Order: sequence, then C-alpha cells, then structure tokens
Amino acid sequence: MAQRVVSGSAMKTMSAREAKNAFGLIIDTARAEPVRIEKRGRGVVVVVSVEEYKWLCAQDECTGRTATGGGGGGNARA
Repeated sequence: MAQRVVSGSAMKTMSAREAKNAFGLIIDTARAEPVRIEKRGRGVVVVVSVEEYKWLCAQDECTGRTATGGGGGGNARA
C-alpha cells in the first residue's frame, strides 16, 4: 500500500488489484484513515470507516445520496 498526497493531505492508496487481493487490509486500514483505490492510476473510490461516513453525512456531504451501506451492489451517485 502506497501513501500519496491527495488534495493537500496524505492518503493511503492501493490499486484495484491489490484491493481485491487484500480486502481485509483495506478494512483494517479504513477504520483508521481513508483508503483511495485506483484503476489504471486514476482514483475511483475511497473507502472510509462507518464513523467517518456518518461524520461526513452530518456535515451535509451526503445530501441526496441513496447508498446507505449494507452491501448493496448498485452505483449510487448524487
């Protein structure tokens, strides 16, 4: 897992392939800090803890979002 500076702050980063092969590591790391997943060098998703997600929602970042967790397979977009 690499660490990159993204938008002014350091964030753990891993490729989609690494994420697939080390899913448990993503979960453990995301509980402490966000993890950026990249495909072909481009960020495609950030994994955060439930606590961080709730905090973001409380900051009104999740207005209009339909994803609530729970393992749904849909692509929720604002």
